[in-house]
Amino acid sequence: MAVESSSSTWSQRFEEGLHPAIERFNASIGFDITLLQQDLDGSIAHARMLASTGVITAEEAEQLVAGLEQVRSEAAAGQFNPGLEDEDVHFAVERRLIAILGPLGKKLHTGRSRNDQVGTDLRLWLRGQIDAIDVALVRFERALLAQAEAHAEVMIPGYTHLQRAQPVCLAHHLLAYVEMAERDRARLRDLRKRVNICPLGAAALAGTPVPIDRRHTAAALGFDDVYANSLDAVSDRDFAVEFSAAASLVMVHLSRLSEEVIFWASEEFGFVKLTDRCATGSSLMPQKKNPDVPELVRGKCGRVFGHLQGLLVMIKGLPLAYNKDFQEDKEALFDAVATTLACLEAMAILFEEGLQFRPERLEAAVGSDFSNATDVADYLVAKGVPFREAYQLVGGLVKGCLQEGILLRDLALERWQQLHPAFQADIYEAIHPRQVVAARRSEGGTAFDQVQLQLRRAKARLDGAA
Repeated sequence: MAVESSSSTWSQRFEEGLHPAIERFNASIGFDITLLQQDLDGSIAHARMLASTGVITAEEAEQLVAGLEQVRSEAAAGQFNPGLEDEDVHFAVERRLIAILGPLGKKLHTGRSRNDQVGTDLRLWLRGQIDAIDVALVRFERALLAQAEAHAEVMIPGYTHLQRAQPVCLAHHLLAYVEMAERDRARLRDLRKRVNICPLGAAALAGTPVPIDRRHTAAALGFDDVYANSLDAVSDRDFAVEFSAAASLVMVHLSRLSEEVIFWASEEFGFVKLTDRCATGSSLMPQKKNPDVPELVRGKCGRVFGHLQGLLVMIKGLPLAYNKDFQEDKEALFDAVATTLACLEAMAILFEEGLQFRPERLEAAVGSDFSNATDVADYLVAKGVPFREAYQLVGGLVKGCLQEGILLRDLALERWQQLHPAFQADIYEAIHPRQVVAARRSEGGTAFDQVQLQLRRAKARLDGAA
């Protein structure tokens, strides 16, 4: 492939080429080649717009389009391999186009700058990645939902402060993460609207005297609108920060669930068994089965959080309009997207085939603690005892049981009635774990009938997403 020398990249104001070390330092082709398809799409739309406004002829536009499609074909065949001398993906495409078409290729850049070009490419790329993450979120939710439906009658200890609090339905616990994922999807949908604004036509910073039609290219590329201010168009990276923040929250939710799976898989909890599909062993201890997937997801959060902080720091001191600092947005975005997608896929697979809940261990757990103490107080409240009085009575009762090494279910009826005459034989049913869960029927609560409603709503929502 013929290319011009690096010294001919710039105008005749420059007499010498870059120092080799600075050339390496300055180049972004090593990573922004990721935007090749978007750069070709944007350039095709730009060429056709130039023809529609009479800047170039229709025949010239189609020759440019054909040349750009040739570059696409060469890339698909592994024959388009730009090097450092190309500096970035935009110059790489333009140089190859000139090699293919000759002087006509030099007309493509009329009425635009790399500043608005890269902003357009990046938005086109991120728009597609947001859609891919939405698909991944839906798969993750479906995996959770399948486990929830399979365990709609199973209970699990609920915790506050990582201390046993009250038993809940296992499906209810899993559906909490479905709700988190739905918020993630909603955030990304809202963000996509701001990503889908076209900066093309802002040129370097001030617009262009060339008679272009910005809305023509915006429509051709599927953008909803164009930037109203050319300075803002080339210098806006809010969308990159917003995406990194939204991705960080996705990772937060995955990490919280990962932490719980790690606990659940331990011998101390034993609530789940890891399958061989998603666990590894120890090089030294033959009995070990390690929860690598959730541990890696938990660890990879730091990468995405770091990209968010890096983008904020990079942008905070930049004057209008474009600055070379913006080159630093791409690697951060590329990695944030790749990490988030990989973690969503891994967690979906983990819940699809990487773990098995152990109902017998869960049943034993919910029946062997004092998480039904609040229900004793609620029982007295239903009999007309003020809650705070009931609360104090039950606190003293739990203290006595702990000293004796027994549970509330082990108390004889006489002991209950000594505590308060309102207690009757039905107290045993009221404090049974299944009744404790079933009684919490307030909207959004963990009662089994409420959970069935939540399951149906979640399933309908995901069916709509499909």
